[in-house]
Amino acid sequence: MSLLEAILIGIIQGATEFLPISSDGHLVLIPAIFGLSQPDLVLIGLVHAGTLLAIVGYFARDLWAILKAVVAGLIQRKPFVDDNARLGWLMVLGSVPAAIVGLALKDWFEHQFQSPVVAAAGLLVTSAFLVVGERLLRGVKTIPQLTWLDTLIIGSFQVLALLPGVSRSGTTIASGLWRGLDRPAAARFSFLVGLPAIAGAGLLSIIDIFSAKGSLPMGHYAAAFVTAAVVGYLCIAFLLSWVKRHSLYPFAVYCAVVGSLYLLYTLL
Repeated sequence: MSLLEAILIGIIQGATEFLPISSDGHLVLIPAIFGLSQPDLVLIGLVHAGTLLAIVGYFARDLWAILKAVVAGLIQRKPFVDDNARLGWLMVLGSVPAAIVGLALKDWFEHQFQSPVVAAAGLLVTSAFLVVGERLLRGVKTIPQLTWLDTLIIGSFQVLALLPGVSRSGTTIASGLWRGLDRPAAARFSFLVGLPAIAGAGLLSIIDIFSAKGSLPMGHYAAAFVTAAVVGYLCIAFLLSWVKRHSLYPFAVYCAVVGSLYLLYTLL
């Protein structure tokens, strides 16, 4: 793998992890379409670590406020009295469904990543979610008004994102719109409720580094890591700005076009 390919992997991971277009789907489809070298476990681990650094860096103030509120709530034996403390527990609750299903069916989900066709079909599913989410948009709730049921429903849709091509941010934003959030609130909550899942995936990928031998020069790995972190940070900022003034339909169209074209490509 060349340095340019390593940087491209970092760009793909950084951009598609946070935009509602599926990072895993692109990591499966792009090498298949363009005949690129498959990234080794070390490279995969580092680009995941890069996007983890991006989201923690972007939401550092929020996360620090949430952590302080959770600890204070536990000390005072009033764990849900503060909005930030309650948000922290909602983040945990929203991560439970994907954690349970992901661990129970880990081998099956990993097998799906060998199929670009599954990834292409997953992009069509993401497109459908984004369209339905926009049609259900009501914008009658704020994040502090979310119930435990709302959070459990939104978190449950992260299970679908264990499949390549199905965007975690896409499904959670769409389900957030369904549960009454407006676009900016749904996008923000999507990032926060997904952070434990992103952190888990990042840490597991980092662990894989220690069981794998790197096949690339250190410069390639460093470039991919930095690229994923920088691009990821910029894409979080871009999406949160975009949804204040625009719909999710362009992302839905993109997913539908890319997924359909690849399926037609395989048939022809």
